Amino acid sequence: ATLRVDPAARLTFQTLGDQLGATIVRERLLAMLAGFFGPLALLLAALGLYGVTAHAVNSRRAEIGIRMALGAAPAGVVRMVLGRVAALVTVGVVFGAGVSLWATRFVESMLFGLKARDPLTFAAAVLVLVTTGLLAGWLPARRAGRIDPAAVLRQS
Repeated sequence: ATLRVDPAARLTFQTLGDQLGATIVRERLLAMLAGFFGPLALLLAALGLYGVTAHAVNSRRAEIGIRMALGAAPAGVVRMVLGRVAALVTVGVVFGAGVSLWATRFVESMLFGLKARDPLTFAAAVLVLVTTGLLAGWLPARRAGRIDPAAVLRQS
């Protein structure tokens, strides 16, 4: 029995880091996509909430003007508008948290070094969503507090 060397055989060398990097390409791509689309979705939600609130303030200008003419303080008008925004954000956060808790079973295998139902992560997400929602509603609320009752009543 004679031994022969296969001329097509090749030896390749890679560092351990390169080998590990090649095995998690899919996971890294999914993380990058989530890192891009997550903030984009947050921005679109904030713009949508801003638009809905600005439209509501604009369509209720006469009512707000009459309230202010009858003695409502601008801070009270701002609180009224922000209260509506807070109610919308609360409904969204409660519904979204429920769906997120349900959906954790599908993404649990893709999480590395993090529990699927990590309370700190959920709390941070709620904080980001509430802060973003209130910031989106702040500008229309402030604009509502600056409505001139005399100008609104003249237009009506």
